[in-house]
Parts: sequence; C-alpha cells; structure tokens
Amino acid sequence: MAKYAISGVWKNGDDVITHYAFHEMNEEGNFRAVKKSKSEAIKLLETSGNTAITWIWNYKDSKWNSGQNVVVANDSDGKYLKTSPDNKEMNNLKHLIDYYWIAP
Repeated sequence: MAKYAISGVWKNGDDVITHYAFHEMNEEGNFRAVKKSKSEAIKLLETSGNTAITWIWNYKDSKWNSGQNVVVANDSDGKYLKTSPDNKEMNNLKHLIDYYWIAP
C-alpha cells in the first residue's frame, strides 16, 4: 500500500502522454521522481491500496501543492490515467509539467 504524487509527464510527437513522474510519499518526506511508463503507472494504481494525486507547482510559494486524485479509467482505446473531474484545467494530467527536456 503506497501513496504517490505525479508531478509531470512525458509526451510523444502526437501530444499523447507516454510516461509519468511518480513520487512515492512517505513519513520521511518525498522521494525523487521515478519515470514510469503508461503501463507501469496503470499497474501501480491498480494494485490494491495504492493511490495517487497530481502535484501542482506553486510558483508564488516555490513548493508543490496537492491536486486531484488520479484513477485508472477505461474506454474503447484501453486503460489510461485520469484525474477526478473538477473542471480545473491545471489539475488535469495533460497540463502538468512536460518533462520532455529531461534525459530518459
């Protein structure tokens, strides 16, 4: 059973999310990001007891703020991650920091 925060994403040339930056949350603080593929991320969140939220960078206060819960959804194209709907664009996974500039 683990709690995670997702701070950013990697997208392909078609603007589709392919990887996520997962941080495991614990009593001692937050771990560094670990790059997880879409399938790895889905498997992690389908594991009983595991949960995730988005992490939104607060530029004014220079810290991470908790965003929305992240869940596994399924449609005709297969499984994917999504946030709980709250009509706030900045909380959606596609609008998290794009880590394309970080080496794989």
